[in-house]
Amino acid sequence: MHIYGPSSVHGPHSIAPSQASRPARAAEVTESVRPRDEVEISQMGQLLESLSNVSEMRFERIQQIRTQIANGTYDTEARLNVALDRLLDEIA
Repeated sequence: MHIYGPSSVHGPHSIAPSQASRPARAAEVTESVRPRDEVEISQMGQLLESLSNVSEMRFERIQQIRTQIANGTYDTEARLNVALDRLLDEIA
């Protein structure tokens, strides 16, 4: 090991750190370049979501109609006329 005296020191250095502002800039650049995560739900997924959110009232109404159909009291003349009118409107 060789020691050459004080002249081998590379001169005066500043007291303030020269890299104080660099980490903040690096963080800003890193955040702007960082990719963002995105989630897209397909139409089928949205449909399944809406089907899974059927309320209890809707379920009870379906059960009432099923019971009426089983008893033969659901199909009335008025309902059949409404259904026929809607069918004819759709066809025409």
